[in-house]
Amino acid sequence: MLNDNAEKRPNPRPSHDPTWSVLDDVAARAKRYLTGIGQRRVAPTPEAVAGLSALDVPLQDRPIPPEDVVEELDRIAEPATLTISGPRFFGFVNGGSLPATVAVNWLSTAWDQHGTFAATSPATTAVERIAMRWIIDLLGLPAESAGAFVTGTTVAHISALAAARDWLLSTCGWNIDTHGLFGAPPINVIASDEGHTTLFKALGVVGLGRSRVITVPSDAQGRMRADAIPPITGPTIVCLQAGNVNTGSFDPFNDIIDRVRAADHPTWVHVDGAFGIWARVAPKRAYLTAGVERADSWATDGHKWLNVPYDCGMAIVRNADALRRTMAFGLVRWPRCFG
Repeated sequence: MLNDNAEKRPNPRPSHDPTWSVLDDVAARAKRYLTGIGQRRVAPTPEAVAGLSALDVPLQDRPIPPEDVVEELDRIAEPATLTISGPRFFGFVNGGSLPATVAVNWLSTAWDQHGTFAATSPATTAVERIAMRWIIDLLGLPAESAGAFVTGTTVAHISALAAARDWLLSTCGWNIDTHGLFGAPPINVIASDEGHTTLFKALGVVGLGRSRVITVPSDAQGRMRADAIPPITGPTIVCLQAGNVNTGSFDPFNDIIDRVRAADHPTWVHVDGAFGIWARVAPKRAYLTAGVERADSWATDGHKWLNVPYDCGMAIVRNADALRRTMAFGLVRWPRCFG
């Protein structure tokens, strides 16, 4: 039996409706692109790239029919795309345009929800809440953790490190919302000399700087040397890696975290898990991540091993209140931080 909402849905509009026509046209063009992706060359031709100049025209002062916009974009831009989802593309680490992921993207775009608050988007907020709970459970991270979906691991670093910064300063009696960073107690940052560039960019964005980071030498496999970590002399963030981008190696989490936790100062351990934290769900590789669950925050994304489209980063923080306080709008909790 249909539920009340289903009973009240209007009948589909006739196929000759122009709104439906352009959507059907887009679907056909997208299917044609994906169907032939295995036969496409990986890089566009120089002629196709040069042809993009045809899009650079003065802003029109009249409307253009939607079907013409789609046709022009597909005709000019499609030949200049890089075949990222094709079977012969081996650059970077990219997601996939699987039927399920493309379809859900289309559907969520059609819904056009204001996803910031549950009040403006109950459905998508519920979906994200459930998905984040699944991710935390799948990775075997502390159940009390909170998380948020962001645009990529870089923004996940920024979110988690901002929470770390604010929490560490609060342990010193400093309210960053009130006083800002000017005159704040210093926070030490320790990271591997083979840390990813996005980590150092994030440290700069949250005001912790790059040049003042204490870098620890790595061994021959690119793992941070636990014996080379300097004494912790104040509030400190220690940044570890689950999957070195160059070697694939994992830092010795237990050894390092043991040393960090023994310090007499407040500490926060952050893990860059963009490349390797998903080893936790692979029975033959899970041992590589032993101890990673003891950290305070983790950054990763879904466009690598989960094979979803781009713009799917994840920031996860053990101290849910710390993440919420950092991301709050005044007295309003940031609704996309889900525990």
